[in-house]
Amino acid sequence: MNAGLFKSIVNIWPPLFFAGIKLTYLAADYREAKVTLKLRWYNRNYVGVQYGGSLMSMTDPWYMLLLMHNLGSDYFVWDKHAEIDYIAPGKTHVHAHFIITDEILDDIRTKTASGEKYIPEFTVDIVDEQGALVARVKRRVYIKLKPRARTH
Repeated sequence: MNAGLFKSIVNIWPPLFFAGIKLTYLAADYREAKVTLKLRWYNRNYVGVQYGGSLMSMTDPWYMLLLMHNLGSDYFVWDKHAEIDYIAPGKTHVHAHFIITDEILDDIRTKTASGEKYIPEFTVDIVDEQGALVARVKRRVYIKLKPRARTH
């Protein structure tokens, strides 16, 4: 799917839209994405800062989606595990930046070539408007080459 159309569709997807999460940039080759979570009255926690669940949600589908588009339909790609380390209160809009490199894709293809599952870990920082670290999220993605695509 064209990245521009995908961006438009994902930005009205209810779980993201109603949480105030917006995909602000998606590279045409699906190798890079930028996401923003605006601080609004409806997504603040009890003390008036970014709700932790929304911080985690803003990182949820991106590595999986970027990898699916880059690896193609010959692979199973699923979110497997996530953990978050809250560093500082999010008092402003916050941002996260996701990148998939050639090295990452080559590593995945090598480690899954014979049908083994591979669960790489990705780290993404959530930063505020001034670039200060608000949270660090580690996400693990399950990847496996489908049987029909294996050479042996």
